[in-house]
Amino acid sequence: MGEMIRVTMGDGFEMPCYHAIPSGNRRGGLVLVQEIFGVTDHIRELCDEYAEDGYEVISPGLFERVEPGFAAGYAGPDWERAVKLAREEHDWERGLSDTAQVIRWLKQRVGPVFIVGYCFGGSVAWRMAQTCDDLDAASCYYGGFIATRFADDAPRCATICHFGRYDPLVDFAPVEKLIERQHPTAQIFVYEAGHGFNSDRRKDYHPESADLAKERTLMLFRALGG
Repeated sequence: MGEMIRVTMGDGFEMPCYHAIPSGNRRGGLVLVQEIFGVTDHIRELCDEYAEDGYEVISPGLFERVEPGFAAGYAGPDWERAVKLAREEHDWERGLSDTAQVIRWLKQRVGPVFIVGYCFGGSVAWRMAQTCDDLDAASCYYGGFIATRFADDAPRCATICHFGRYDPLVDFAPVEKLIERQHPTAQIFVYEAGHGFNSDRRKDYHPESADLAKERTLMLFRALGG
């Protein structure tokens, strides 16, 4: 359904992005933020699924500045490369700026505008919800920075987060503290699942949790005009 396009960033960089347009009436726009593995087949399939739900979807290649065309597998050298790229080589603040530019680009085309992110992208989505005034709602999946680096500030828009209770990559104690903060604009959901439970490519895929999280995400977007 979708295709790769380029969106101009604030510094003139032409960011490759996967772009999917619904065939019928549009409910709004959705920025879908990648895992550490890049804009993979899985991410593109998620974009296509949300387009089928009525959203114009765009997924920016946030690692394209460092490694053009990066799309990795989930194990072995691919895993190691993805972790190194995300933790050491990718400029986090530049990535946030690029994401904000994509949000603005989409808002000029269609409204309202939402964001959803997975793992690395879940942290990006949460941070954008805290800092960007162009979003109407956010859905953040198991982002490691949400409860450890960015727990203090409430999101500016209605936001939901999805965490697996048995996630070995996201310490659950900070998640519990985030829940205790009771940010008025955020709701935290916990699933009896591990990390990456939304991806059918991963060993911790948990279809019941994935379906419920998607249902909650669509309910939020539709409640906010999407």
